[in-house]
Amino acid sequence: MPDPAANPSDVSRLLPEALSRRGFMRGSAIGAAGFAAATLAACAPSGLPGWTFSPRTATPGAPGGASPSPTSAATHSMGPTPEASPTPGMDHDAAGKAVVDRFLGGEWQQVPGFGNQPLVPRTEGNAKVFDISIEAIQHQIDSQKPPVDALGFNGTWPGPRLEVIEGDLIRANFVNNLNETTGIHFHGQEVPNAMDGVPHVTQEPIPANGGRFTYEFTAKPSGSHMYHSHHNATDQVGRGLLGAFIVQPADAALRYDRLYGATQDIVWISNDALGGFTINGRGFPATQPIVAQLGETIVIRFMNEGVMMHPWHLHGMPMRVVARDGYALGSAAFTCDTLGVNPGERWDVVIDCKNPGAWAFHCHILPHAEGSDGMFGMVTALVVQA
Repeated sequence: MPDPAANPSDVSRLLPEALSRRGFMRGSAIGAAGFAAATLAACAPSGLPGWTFSPRTATPGAPGGASPSPTSAATHSMGPTPEASPTPGMDHDAAGKAVVDRFLGGEWQQVPGFGNQPLVPRTEGNAKVFDISIEAIQHQIDSQKPPVDALGFNGTWPGPRLEVIEGDLIRANFVNNLNETTGIHFHGQEVPNAMDGVPHVTQEPIPANGGRFTYEFTAKPSGSHMYHSHHNATDQVGRGLLGAFIVQPADAALRYDRLYGATQDIVWISNDALGGFTINGRGFPATQPIVAQLGETIVIRFMNEGVMMHPWHLHGMPMRVVARDGYALGSAAFTCDTLGVNPGERWDVVIDCKNPGAWAFHCHILPHAEGSDGMFGMVTALVVQA
């Protein structure tokens, strides 16, 4: 299949005239021969870094409002961001369509530096060992904004996705190449107190300029968890020191591919500090779409590493919420189309892709997703192909 990034016009020419900015936000179904075909070309696996459409794993993109300052913090205001202010002389509809055209043109493939990629551990005795460096990086939010001064694990924001099995002995070796101290917390894990990662409470800070610390613990409980800085964390997590830590149940029958027949297991990490409103370190139109076949079942693991609550809203079909903070809800599972995820929370949802078309998927605090110049930030699409 041709690479749409090589000639975005091959995709954007298929964009229906009816796909206005407002129409997309309403989730109007776009014909399978039109936008779905275009998005197939733009989003199908091409060997490039980014989402993988394998039977087990996948990974999304993220948002706008780049700030060049390495100490930029998120605004707590719910008012419009600078992205929401119209550009003088810019036609509202033309601007909105232009940014959607960039999305359809496969911008997620054109921006380097994808994070949230699986890191395969090595084995030492009975331990699964992860070697992780911490460093300053340059990171792009989309193709047009200049890179921001960020922090990363193994050179990426988010850091590598660590996936283990409940009961595994984990050994995580961190080397701190920053010019400041840090500490790492495995959020949601029942770890020994000395491994909890909070400097001056459970351990000394990891020294700057090459300092090392090894975290060793048994992975439990199972579920969707995170690892992130817990030292100067407002700044360090806001600049990118965050990643997903997935613990699969020891009982294989309880894993989502068996339990729900899920063919994609997607990690979706939101942040709202450096770079604006992001999903896995990217802002629309550089966010990666989720592409599924009609009748397919997918799982999304929402993780909020920011300082604001974000209500995620899917157009066209509901989400079945099956776990919170790694714990199965069981009979308390519920169905919704908008799910608020607070800072530090993780929610797992199951989606039956039963309605063909391209469906908007976005934060419903609208200033996090749409301004007078079009959509930005916390927006992507679920594309269900017939």
